[in-house]
Formats: sequence, C-alpha cells, structure tokens
Amino acid sequence: MSNQPVERLQRLLLPRHGEPHDVRMLYLHEAEHNTVRLRWEDRGTLTLPAGTEASFETYFNAFPASYWRRWSQLDSVILYLQTRGAGSIEVYRSKVNGTRVHVASAATQSGEVAIEISLTHFEDGGWLWFDAVAETELRISGGWYAPCQPQAQTMPDGSQVGPFRAGVTVGIPTFNRPRDAVNALQALASDPEVDQIIEAVILPDQGTQHPADEPGYHEVVEHFGERFHEFRQGNLGGSGGYSRIMFESLTNVGDSPYTLYMDDDIVIEPESILRSVQIARYARSPFILGGQMLNLQERAQLRTMGEIVDPRTFMWSPAPYVHYDHDFAEHPLSDCQDPGPCPRGYSKEQWAAKTSRDLHRRIDVDFNGWWMCLFPRVVCDAIGLPLPLFIKWDDTEYSLRGKQAGFPTVTWPGVAIWHMAWADKDDAIDWQAYFHLRNRLIVAAMYHDGPVQGIIANLRKSTFKHLMCMEYSTLAIQLESMRDFLAGPEHLFDILESSLPRINAIRKEYSDAQVLPSAAQLPAASGAPGVPLQDIGGRLAKVKKLRWLYKGLKHSFTEAKAEHHDCPQVNLTPDQARWFSLSRLDSATVTTAGNNGVVFRKRDRELAKKLLKETWQLQKEIAERFDEMRERYRAARPELSSRESWEKVFNE
Repeated sequence: MSNQPVERLQRLLLPRHGEPHDVRMLYLHEAEHNTVRLRWEDRGTLTLPAGTEASFETYFNAFPASYWRRWSQLDSVILYLQTRGAGSIEVYRSKVNGTRVHVASAATQSGEVAIEISLTHFEDGGWLWFDAVAETELRISGGWYAPCQPQAQTMPDGSQVGPFRAGVTVGIPTFNRPRDAVNALQALASDPEVDQIIEAVILPDQGTQHPADEPGYHEVVEHFGERFHEFRQGNLGGSGGYSRIMFESLTNVGDSPYTLYMDDDIVIEPESILRSVQIARYARSPFILGGQMLNLQERAQLRTMGEIVDPRTFMWSPAPYVHYDHDFAEHPLSDCQDPGPCPRGYSKEQWAAKTSRDLHRRIDVDFNGWWMCLFPRVVCDAIGLPLPLFIKWDDTEYSLRGKQAGFPTVTWPGVAIWHMAWADKDDAIDWQAYFHLRNRLIVAAMYHDGPVQGIIANLRKSTFKHLMCMEYSTLAIQLESMRDFLAGPEHLFDILESSLPRINAIRKEYSDAQVLPSAAQLPAASGAPGVPLQDIGGRLAKVKKLRWLYKGLKHSFTEAKAEHHDCPQVNLTPDQARWFSLSRLDSATVTTAGNNGVVFRKRDRELAKKLLKETWQLQKEIAERFDEMRERYRAARPELSSRESWEKVFNE
C-alpha cells in the first residue's frame, strides 16, 4: 500500500446553509451530547468546537466500499484529511448487515491524516466512514482518494480502452419547464470543480415556453460560452430529447469520454457529477452509471436503492432487499438494529423497512432512470442511440440492451438528485398510460425470452383494477397501446410526434380524464356508508380484500343510479381512491396526485363491458402473436437505434 493520495474520488461534503435538520442528516450527524453547534463556512470544511463529535456515517459522506470493490480497478482507498487542531479520526466499516467494525484511528495534530484501507472485506456489502472527535477546536476538510491513476478498462470482447480523462458532456432535455431548465444550468455552473470538467452542455428545447426567455438564461449561457449548445425541435418526448443529446455528443459536439443525462425538473447535488466521472474512470470495465433519486418533496427520503425488471411479469420492481422511500431522518445509515419478529399489522416488507440494515448490502440492478445517468462514449458507440419510444421504458430498454452487450447498469449510492417521486404522479392512469403499456410490450418483445402468460395475467389484473376504479379513459388509450404494438416496429418513428395528440383527443371523450379546479364546483357529496377509505394492510391484507372484491364485483353488475352521475357520492384523496373503495360506488371525485384539481368518475356498466371485451380480445391476440412480435421487434432494433434513423428525424 502506497498511503499516498493520487486522485480524489469523493469529497467531504457539508449541507448548504439553511438546510433543515432532516436534510442535514444526509451529510453529517452531530453527537447528541454536543453542547454547541458545529460550523462550516463552505461546503467542504467543517469546524468542530472543543469537546464535540461528528459522524460521517451518512448517505453523502460514507464511502460505498462494496460498490468500489465490485466494479472498480481499486484494491484499496485512502481517507485523506487536512486538519487543524487537536482531536482524533476514527475509521469504521460496516458488514453486509450493518454491523459496525472499527478499522483505524489517527490523531489530527500533524495537520493531515492519510489512512489506506483495503477493500477486501466488502464482497457483498458494507460502507466506510469516519467519526471526528475534537479536543480543541478542530477544522477538517478532505475526502476519499485513489492510491493510483486510473488504468485501461476491459471491453466485453477482451480489448482494452482508456484510461480516460475527467471530462463530461451534460445533456438536459426540456419541455415547457423554462425556469427549471435555467435553474439546472445555474447549478452546473455553481461549483468551480464541476464546471472545470464539463466540456459541453446540450439543451434540446422541445416546448413552446423557452428557457431563453427566462431571467438568468443569458448569463449562464455566457458563462459556458462555446461549450453551450441549444437545439430547438418538436416534442419528441424524453427519448427524442435524450437521443438528440447522445447523437450530438457522439457526432457534432466535442469528444467527451462521458455523456451525463439529467432531467430538467430536478435539484442536483453538483458533487454527484464529480463522483460519477471518477467512478466511470476507475471502472474495471465500462458500465452505465445511474444516480439515485431523492424525493424533492421529502428531501431526506431515498426513493429506491435500485430496480429490476420482474422476469415473470416484465414489470419494474424493487431489487431484492430494496424498500421504497427510505427516510434517513427517521432511520439514518447507522440504524441497523435487528427489528425482531414481524408484529401483527405489518407485512414483512413494511417491517424490514423499519431499519437501515438492508442499505448496507450491495444492490445489483437491471436499469436506472434517466433523471441522472452517465454513459461512457465507448458504450454508446457500441450499442447505439435510444429507441423512439417518446417516454417510459426507453431508459429500461437501453440498460437491458447494454447488459445484453456486456455493459451492465450500476445504481450508485451517494450519487443523487432530488426529483418528484413517481408515486406523487398520475402517470399510470393519465395520458402516459398509453406509453407505459405500449413501450412495456415493445421492450418485452425485445428482451423477454420466457413465457408470455405472466405478462398477460398481470395485464388482466390491471384491467380489472381500472374497471373497478372507473378509469375508463385509461383503458381506452391502453387499447391504442396494444393496437400500436401489434402494428409492429415499422411505424414507430412515424408516430413519434403524432401519438400524444391522438391520445389526448381520445381522453377528451371521458369524464374521468377531465380535471375540474375543485370538487366545490359540484354538488356536495351525498355519502356512501360502508365503503373502506383506509388502506387494507398488514399480513392478512389479501384475505381481507377478498370480501371487498366480492362486494365490488357484485355491485359492478348493477345499474348505476342516475342521480349519482349528477352528484358525487364521495370526495376521495388519491390514497383513498383504491379499487376496494371505488368498486362499491357509482361515482366519486378523486383529487389529482398534484393536488391541483379533481376528476369526476362515474360508473358506466355498459361502457365497462365494452372496454373489457375489447381489452380481453387484444390481450388474447398479443399472447397468440407474441413470438411473431419478438422476431419483428428484435430484427428492427438496429435500425430503430441507429444514428442515421434519428438524424432523419432531427433534420425534418
């Protein structure tokens, strides 16, 4: 071991001034017995008053050692700190179950601390971190370093590429979020070290409200100078925006070794960009690097550690040992006690989430969302551009394509953005439901080699839920999804821009798709006694729901009462609008996920029968023709992902 830091991998990172306590918990823990507060003048230097302690066993400052062991060239890392004052640094590691193990100690009086730590003990999980104890006032800065320069990387065919410089092209597609887009650009320019490695910024503007009209735009464009490239184009969806970024970065804009995708409606932790590039440079073999999503509305919550595609249903699913919406303020990384036997009223999943033990495991994934994702140039050159899917499943497909070619996707802790959690959106039932289903079927045809029965059974279960929830517009546009899937891959580019207007026209025919400003615009709810408005949870949830399923199905065979179509029976919040509530009703208003209006759902027995019959027939046809569709979509993939095909679209 050399014990000499060569390149920094991860900075010591402190919260922005003014952050609330729960968000500060992502960065550091102040000891409960501290009698005075810790201080930091900037985001990289911490001052501990005499007699205080701080722990960096936190999301942004602990070092995810198991990921570095699995995916990097390194056998060891160095904790290198610059210090001033008397105190001590205590280094710890965790086991796969979160158990803490002391690694090393160092006094701070010399002015610097350099501790090299082997990555041997991190095969399946574990983090590294340090705690600081101040005897006198103690100042600390620094981070985690590599003991060597990055070396060449091994491609799937055994050839060598690299090593690569620290340079990245950042792409941000935007559609009618001009303020968000400008904020994202300003965030990129705000950190001098991040700014130094950004070689180009690409902004595809697909909307009618332009960032160029927003205050601050011209200043930030001037800051980037010749590095900034804006492209105005029609609304080609996320896949069209991201494909434009990849096309330009590979063809016309510089030669950065890495391209980083970012959504426009996010809050970025700029350090994440530095970490992404260093992770990619030190990779043993090239891979797609995914950033994690923190909840923009509950900023101490991590949406997920990683996701897979369920091999039976071909649907997104949390990876094993992953629990959605982990709250670091309630359960910090150090909260690793054994939760004990699962008590009555909790499912095993709910009870396991009451601790942070599983966050110490290394999580392997199938894909990562494109709210933040970094692609090595060599990967893009090898597997092509995204498919013309508009939105939904384009990120999943690209990761599955990469995995098939030998370039896996890795979702990396401590690399993250804040984004609106998808649970706070109506995208499973609004216009996006068309793309959800159509693109899921397309990607399944390309990559699902097992029986199709699991997919069809899952679709039928979803169909009955939509019917019981009176989501008729969703079913109507899902019929279009299935028809367009069965029409084959030849028309995907042709309908790239036309699908959304067509779907929106269909939705206008259904009351459940029309948003009213408020339920107050309708008569007061007449009431519906006996309908459950709380979630039916716990270990016996499935048994409890059988009774409500029977009652809901029985009610669905009756004719709806006309007066209930003039006056809603109940006003429901989104969490109350579940099938076991709505299936007993003739009508209800349901508040949108964004809390900005309501939709008036009205039960229509004849319409439900018609939609069910058509849906069932198309699902049957998909099952019968799925092998045929596999052949057609797989044969078309090279053309659908080629630069030449996308260039024609961009030049129209």
